[in-house]
Amino acid sequence: MHLNLLFDLDQTLLDFHASEHTALKIIMEREHQVFTEERYNHFKQINKSLWLEFEKGSISKNELFETRFRRLFEECGCNTATMDLLKINSDFIDTMSQNGAVMKGALGFLQKIADNLTDASIYIITNGVTRNAMGRIASTGLQKYIRKVFISDAIGFSKPLPEYFEAVKNEINEPDESYLVIGDSLSSDMLGAKNAALASCWFMPEGNVEEAMKEYEINYTASSFDELYEIICEWASVS
Repeated sequence: MHLNLLFDLDQTLLDFHASEHTALKIIMEREHQVFTEERYNHFKQINKSLWLEFEKGSISKNELFETRFRRLFEECGCNTATMDLLKINSDFIDTMSQNGAVMKGALGFLQKIADNLTDASIYIITNGVTRNAMGRIASTGLQKYIRKVFISDAIGFSKPLPEYFEAVKNEINEPDESYLVIGDSLSSDMLGAKNAALASCWFMPEGNVEEAMKEYEINYTASSFDELYEIICEWASVS
C-alpha cells in the first residue's frame, strides 16, 4: 500500500492569486480598461462567491465564467452586452496557464517527500480548468513530482461531491486508509474528505480553527510546509 497524498492545487502548491493578478491585468488592459488593485480585489470577491455557488451545484461552469467578467466590466462602466465574455474568459485562462507561480517553499517540500518518503505518491485534485491547471503545473516544473492530476473537467464531478472522490479512488485503487487529502478550502477539500470518509489536513487554516475541525471532521492542520511534512510523516506512521 502506498501513501497516497491528494493535494489541492491552488493556494496549496501553486500561488493562484499571483497568476490571476498577472492575467487579469493583461486582459483588462487588452479591453482598454484600467487595472487597479481595487478592481482586482473586487474580481477576487466575485470569483470566490461564484466558485462557492458552483461547488454547491447552483450554477454551471460557463455561467461562472461569464458572470465573473460581466460583473467586473459592469463595475468599469462597460456595456457588457456588446462583449464576448466567454472569449474574454478563455483568453484569461490561457494567460493564467502561461504564468504559473509556486507557493514559497513548495518545490523544496515536494523534493523532501521524494527523497525521504519513497512509498508516497503525490496526486493533484482540483476543480480548475484543464488547460489552466496543466499549463501552470508545466510552467513551474511541478509535474516531475506528480503521479497524476485529477481535474473536475475530465471527471465530470467536482469537489466536494463524493462522486469526485470515488472516481479518484477507483483510478488509484488502494484502500481508503492510504489517502490523505491536503488543501486550503473548507468547502471543497475538507468537506470533500469528510464526504468521502478520508483523512484530511487543512493547510494554512484561518478563522475559528477548532470549530472548523469539528464541523468538517479534520484530522490535522498545518501552517507551513515544514509542519505539513511532519504531519505527513506522523500520518504515515499510523496509517
